[in-house]
Amino acid sequence: MPGLRIIFMGTPDFACPTLQKLIERGERVITVVTQPDRPKGRGQKLLPPPVKVLAEQHGVPVLQPVKVRNPDVIEQIRELGPDLIVVVAFGQILPQALLDIPRLGCINIHASLLPRYRGAAPINWCLINGETETGITTMLMDAGLDTGDMLVKRQLAITPDEDAQALHDRLSQLGAETIDETLNQLQAGTLQRQKQDDTQSCYAPLLKKDNGLIDWTKSSLQIKNLVRGMTPWPGAFTYLHGQLVKIFQVDVAAESGPAGTILSVGPAGIVVGCGTNESVLVRELQLEGRKRLKVADFLAGYKISVGDTFSAITRTGDA
Repeated sequence: MPGLRIIFMGTPDFACPTLQKLIERGERVITVVTQPDRPKGRGQKLLPPPVKVLAEQHGVPVLQPVKVRNPDVIEQIRELGPDLIVVVAFGQILPQALLDIPRLGCINIHASLLPRYRGAAPINWCLINGETETGITTMLMDAGLDTGDMLVKRQLAITPDEDAQALHDRLSQLGAETIDETLNQLQAGTLQRQKQDDTQSCYAPLLKKDNGLIDWTKSSLQIKNLVRGMTPWPGAFTYLHGQLVKIFQVDVAAESGPAGTILSVGPAGIVVGCGTNESVLVRELQLEGRKRLKVADFLAGYKISVGDTFSAITRTGDA
């Protein structure tokens, strides 16, 4: 039985395992649609999206429209005659005219247990909010923001210390497994649609740098969860001696002291007061413009003393 004629729409690393799974299944991936090449790094060298690299390795044609809602792009996709469009972290909103093209619709792989955490950054906000479980939902797309009917859900326990990168990697693989199950049910005629309960939804907006500013009056667990959710990007941060410092790894500690005050310093970590007589142990950090380092290496080149204070503002008062 020949595979489905599928157009795959995705851009970052997160989408690659799903594209690989579609190819391994023997589906006819007729075109990949991804974002344009972008300048990256200090040299601002123009680099292709990871999905484009994978598609070209398998000889799959690639489209890179600046705006997928452009009428010429929509017509180009219509002429390809897809049975199905599979969307994973594409990065643009699909217009209704495009959603209407494939006879089997457009299936999106979303990195949360819908209707919870609709939006652009579900992985990060699950961690920031201290969730202990998340997962993947495949969804039949409509014109709303992650509001389409749910198809298949796969749950995943969140481990207490994993950050957004580690959870991203596990969910990326689970996404590939979930589309595999979804297409198996689709082809067997057993795939069922379930409407989302909007009263159970919450929003996971795109992250901004300012979301990472640490409020040391928060509890030790809230600070730990913020650091987990903001690592590796855009990073949780604070200020010390007027300089921005990114914080990458934190544990709850047993000492108590004023919020933001450094209570002890050693090669195992820096203990900082927070919340109401709570504290956290900072294990990994980065001075602005320098490398990310374990505390022992950081202290070899930067002096921190007991009584120094991490702050939400610089010396000049700029947050």
